[in-house]
Amino acid sequence: MKKLGVLAMAGMMALATGCQAQTSTLTEDTTSLSGSLTVYTSQPEEDIQALVEGFNEIYPDVTVDIFRSGTEEVVSKVLAEKEVGSVLADVLLVSDATTFEALKAEDILESYESPELEGISEEYYDTDHTYTGTKILTTGVVYNTDLVDGEVKGFADLTGEAAKDNVVMPSPLYSGAASYNLSVLTQTDGFGWDFYQALKDNNVAVEQGNGTVLQAVTDGTKAYGMIVDYMALRAKADGAKVEFVYPEEGSLVITEPIGMVKDCANSDQAKAFIDYILSEEGQTKTAEIGYTPIKEGVEAPEGFKKADEINAISVDIKKVVETKEADKEQFATMFGA
Repeated sequence: MKKLGVLAMAGMMALATGCQAQTSTLTEDTTSLSGSLTVYTSQPEEDIQALVEGFNEIYPDVTVDIFRSGTEEVVSKVLAEKEVGSVLADVLLVSDATTFEALKAEDILESYESPELEGISEEYYDTDHTYTGTKILTTGVVYNTDLVDGEVKGFADLTGEAAKDNVVMPSPLYSGAASYNLSVLTQTDGFGWDFYQALKDNNVAVEQGNGTVLQAVTDGTKAYGMIVDYMALRAKADGAKVEFVYPEEGSLVITEPIGMVKDCANSDQAKAFIDYILSEEGQTKTAEIGYTPIKEGVEAPEGFKKADEINAISVDIKKVVETKEADKEQFATMFGA
């Protein structure tokens, strides 16, 4: 458990926002809330720390403790804690709606309708308000511009002869996004299990998470990878010789929802943290960190498509929840994982 409590000046920092019609409901009385808060997340450490710092600019007397790992490991920890009678987290911030649907079915989540939902499409939050999306993350194709000649259009390029022995992907047994992608693609016309068999036939390398995919492509170990957008686009902005492609077949979209744990020890602090993440302040911070914000009117970072510009592959969330574990088992059998 890493403590990332960051104390900042009292008062709210003035943050730029592109939406004038919305107003935040966040309190300016920063002395009214203190104590502690525990967040379990799959976000990269530097990103969750930036969000905590933004939160502490408004609530400097709340100390935030973070546990972070891949979504699958975070969920395993939550389920193990529930089994012994006490989930230690107050807030969960992990990859996708299907994960939260499964946790909801286990009666782990508390219903909380944040006052910061204005500007967030109903499709991005649970009707029972047990979770709400916080950003738009797409999975597409990253490639090394020194190693790839010609145009890359989408996922089909990963199964072509030019990519043989030269593709890397994250494991759905570790990455929540990859697990979601597996269940969506295997249920989508034009993909199915044939797509994964074609990847295997092309000798795809299956690594732990998206970070290892990025490393392999940026250092030239592999030419192509399946990856979440922000990692590739940040690397490009930092000078890496990579390009990111929003696939012509459609993008795989997750929203990294946030939710409160039922009967958590610090419910007031949890609600304040959720409100901050969904507020204009929090969404502006989300964009500054380098994600497509989910709230209408907050601008996406340079190089990113806006939420309404992304062609998302449609998905039946309930079916994905139903098949998720069986899909991972079949993947493990197929790839010998």
